[in-house]
Amino acid sequence: MEAQATATVKEALAALYHHPDDSIRTAADRWLQEFQHTLDAWQVADSLLHDESSNLETLIFCSQTLRSKVQRDFEELPSGAFRSLQDSLYVLLKKFNKGPPKVRTQICIAIAALAVHVPVEDWGAGGIVNWLSDEMKAHPEFITGFLELLIVLPQETSSYKIAARPERRRQFESDLSASANVAISLLTACMGIDQLKEQVLEGFSSWLRFCHGISASELASHSLVHMALSSLNSDQFLEAAVNVTSELIHVTVSHGSGTTAEQMPLIQILVSHIMGLKEQLKDPSKDEEDVKAIARLYADMGESYVDLIAKGSDDSIQIVNALLEVTSHLEFDIYSMTFNFWHRLKRNLIRRESYVSYGSEAAIEAERNRRLQIFRPKFETLVSLVSSRVEYPEDYHTFSEEDRRDFRHVRYAVSDVLLDATDVLGGDLTLTVLSTKLAQAYGSCNNEQNPKWQPVEAALFCIQAIAKSVSIEEREILPQVMALLPCLPHHEQLLQTVCSTIGSFSKWIDAAPAELSILPPLVDVLNKGMSTSEDTAAAASMAFKYICEDCRRKFSGSLDGLFQIYHIAISGVGGYKVSSEDSLHLVEALSVVITTLPPESARTALELICQPVINPLQELIQQGDQVLQQVPARQLTVHIDRLSSIFSNVKHPEVVAEAVYRYWPTLKSIFDHRAWDTRTMESVCRSCKFAVRTCGRAMAMTIGAMLEEIQTLYQQHKQSCFLYLSSEVIKIFGSDPSCAEYLTSLIQILFSHTVQLLRTIQDFTARPDIADDCYLLASRCIRYCPNLFVPTEMFQRLIDCAMAGITIQHREACKSILSFLSDVFDLPNSSDGGNYREFINTIVLQRGATLTRIMIAALTGALPSGRLEEVSYVLLSLSRAFGENMLNWARESINLIPPQALTDAERLRFLNIISDAASGSSLHTVTDRFGEISDVCRRNKTVQDLVQSALRPHDLTFTVVPQQLS
Repeated sequence: MEAQATATVKEALAALYHHPDDSIRTAADRWLQEFQHTLDAWQVADSLLHDESSNLETLIFCSQTLRSKVQRDFEELPSGAFRSLQDSLYVLLKKFNKGPPKVRTQICIAIAALAVHVPVEDWGAGGIVNWLSDEMKAHPEFITGFLELLIVLPQETSSYKIAARPERRRQFESDLSASANVAISLLTACMGIDQLKEQVLEGFSSWLRFCHGISASELASHSLVHMALSSLNSDQFLEAAVNVTSELIHVTVSHGSGTTAEQMPLIQILVSHIMGLKEQLKDPSKDEEDVKAIARLYADMGESYVDLIAKGSDDSIQIVNALLEVTSHLEFDIYSMTFNFWHRLKRNLIRRESYVSYGSEAAIEAERNRRLQIFRPKFETLVSLVSSRVEYPEDYHTFSEEDRRDFRHVRYAVSDVLLDATDVLGGDLTLTVLSTKLAQAYGSCNNEQNPKWQPVEAALFCIQAIAKSVSIEEREILPQVMALLPCLPHHEQLLQTVCSTIGSFSKWIDAAPAELSILPPLVDVLNKGMSTSEDTAAAASMAFKYICEDCRRKFSGSLDGLFQIYHIAISGVGGYKVSSEDSLHLVEALSVVITTLPPESARTALELICQPVINPLQELIQQGDQVLQQVPARQLTVHIDRLSSIFSNVKHPEVVAEAVYRYWPTLKSIFDHRAWDTRTMESVCRSCKFAVRTCGRAMAMTIGAMLEEIQTLYQQHKQSCFLYLSSEVIKIFGSDPSCAEYLTSLIQILFSHTVQLLRTIQDFTARPDIADDCYLLASRCIRYCPNLFVPTEMFQRLIDCAMAGITIQHREACKSILSFLSDVFDLPNSSDGGNYREFINTIVLQRGATLTRIMIAALTGALPSGRLEEVSYVLLSLSRAFGENMLNWARESINLIPPQALTDAERLRFLNIISDAASGSSLHTVTDRFGEISDVCRRNKTVQDLVQSALRPHDLTFTVVPQQLS
């Protein structure tokens, strides 16, 4: 059997690497991946690795296979197999001592994984590090392989590819900490071998986080530290030396490392050597990767010692100057390394917590002002440096989409740095620095021989990035900037930024003195933007929205001009290049202006804004049912989405309610003839949802007809949007006694038809949108009209239905179901939920054992680990509501899990968590503790499958299946 499997592996590898047919290679790859999960893979991989005739491809595949088997499938082996596996791996490590390196590395990782799995005593006295020390001394000829294993050991402690239990992983970390001195001694003994220097540095870097027992003063004088710091000036070993130095920095600030004073001997020697690299940053002959490594070291130093730097000593300022040197580099990958330092320095300078040790408020304020005075010039320099990094390149028009995306990323990053600077300098002072840049750039823009728009655009981009930080009382610079904007050339990218700048300063424009007459010329600029290109039109439309939101009262007397702009944009004629998506900004702009009008004027204005939207829909309806059914959805939704924006943003409930009543026949025609069309129905339901949200109970004259429409159409077409529209109706009208009859009928019909659709987990998976909106609606019913919902048979059937769908993988649908269940369990303990306690208890007590089993299955692998908090909350709610009963249900379920997956101690721990949850443990504590049990049950595929096979979350013979409606 083994010989046959070995031959098949060789054939598959030959096909994978050498067969000319893609389909054959794909099939071979699939077979090999499946083979790696088999029990035979252990013996075949081991045998081929020992086989002298195996080629490189076979060796690489088999070393990867053996490594992954040790990591994830170690529990497949019989208890006595450890020793033979250890012996085999040791032989292989010596065999591949001199290569191939890829194979040797995989063998080292496999040995490290084995060490994580087994107790320290299995390696003899002192564990694997002492064992390795003995082997290195006894067999120095295999030093290369032994040294790589020494490097890999601490790295693998954080590898979650290793399917070890959490307590075993913690014990392994503890064992390594206890052996750190032995490891450091081994590395020190290898220092004198030149060809091993890079490996020694790499090993030292790996082990530093375990060196808790070595004091800072000892490290400061340690020969390995001196070797690393001296290697910072070596091109050959620079990267390895930087890694060590970076780890040493982290050691000095790590939790439990002692006080800053205790760490100061090491900090001083590190800072001294790092500052000695400053000239290399500016050395044009230096390799870019080396410059990146040095820059990373400066950034690490700055971020780690920011609390010391923020005190503003002379030495601190030298470090800040060095970091400004890094920021001045032309490559984004290099200068952006400092951005996190500037953010942390900003936070330290402005937050009160940095100064609490100074005692009185007066002393705190004095120290804060002293530090800000010291660092403001540095932040001014920072603003000046980064503001020049956002200029459009001359060849931008040739950029690929990926390059353009990268350029936008640079701009976003610089914007964040500018905002950090404004927190230190204040928006007005930052604006002053940037206005100097703008003035210089405007001069070059007017250069007749070589006019350049890019510097002006860059300065404006930076100015608009800090707009929210500039005070609306600023009167020195912004009037000049606003007067300048209409005078700038209409180059596309520049005009786009000009429009964005206008929008960004909308609040300042509203507060500007009337005598400045700023608004009319700026509106003219926005008009130009809307007719230049789609990109400028998008920026202009958004700016128009902001202007109308913030300056709405200034527009109330000039509605004719606004309506003219609106009609041109909506109609698509007149030269505007506003897309249908961007036109929504203009719809919103006029809607917020209408909100400022008195009701009678608003009624007229609303009619005017709705006509260009409603008329095209009515024209389509008048062409007959056949045309309405066949027209592309886009021809309807473009208008309906505009109507949604109007209903959402005109805050005159009665006026909007009248408009909804007036236009209801049009909407009803679309409902009736397009109910099969998901896209159109989502659009029209969204429009109705915003109408309900804006109008509230003022919409009473239409709500009955709307609910009747929803009920009828949902029975025929099962569109999920009818459910989410109903959720909004329940939220607004749920507590209105006059609507009780309507809503009771709505709840009964919608839910009775939904539970017929969702009987099995396969049904839920096929219709996640229905599941999501159904349980969102059910939760709304519990919160807003429990009296109409909880005492009904439909409530009980929805709980049964939820049990079938808990393990749906769709994130939003799953969250809605889990939220519904926790709402059910929490209801009796709510302020007025006591009336439902007996009813809910009866339902849950009948289903508790099954429900608990499914929830425990969800926790232990049936749902992704990212759903842990939601699952934990349901279990917490169930525990608090049903105490001892829940503990019994949990015990039954946990006892189903086989001992290969959970030990007796782990079962007890699992039950204790549930018991503590019932006693009042916080969600955070429960989630953390459940997370550890969840990891145990998911530690590899074999264990996870064992747990799920035992708990059978999809086995619906163990759940209450919804009954057919009569």
